[in-house]
Amino acid sequence: MARLVLLALFSALLLATTITTSEAFSRTVKAPYQAHKPKKLTHLHFYFHDIVSGAKPTTAIVAVGPTTNTSASAFGMVVVIDDPLTVGPEITSEEVGRAQGMYASADQKNLGLFVAFNLVFTKGEFAGSTASLYGRNPVMSKVREMPIIAGTGAFRFGRGYAQAKTFTFNTTSGNAVVEYNVYIWH
Repeated sequence: MARLVLLALFSALLLATTITTSEAFSRTVKAPYQAHKPKKLTHLHFYFHDIVSGAKPTTAIVAVGPTTNTSASAFGMVVVIDDPLTVGPEITSEEVGRAQGMYASADQKNLGLFVAFNLVFTKGEFAGSTASLYGRNPVMSKVREMPIIAGTGAFRFGRGYAQAKTFTFNTTSGNAVVEYNVYIWH
């Protein structure tokens, strides 16, 4: 009987030691950069120029699926972009950055894009900073909302959202100008 009690105490002690030394799946930590706690909300307004035709296109189709050409939504098409971001809707207005990344037609029934690109700012207060946009863009909706998931420079640890609204779309050339309102906590 004493052996059983001793064995039970030893087992409990061993189990308690094992449990207290194992690491948890997740834990809360202090912010590694105290200076980068979100302090302000910045609103950015610009125009995105998706130029698919002409002498200097800013997009390139890099992959298509076996049914892309017969699909009403171009399902499976993957496009890489380096699109200018300008202050006004005209391509000749001041360029403040570039949208660099990709989008893919990811909806088999409707025109819905998966987008993953960086907004790379080259002028003004945020020159050298980026914001990463990643999400779904249901192109036929009047206003589309997509998340800002990260950033660099002034937008380090940035988070927020972007609202996109088609300003013009040329059905002949396929070129589009999209108005963006972006809100970033940083």
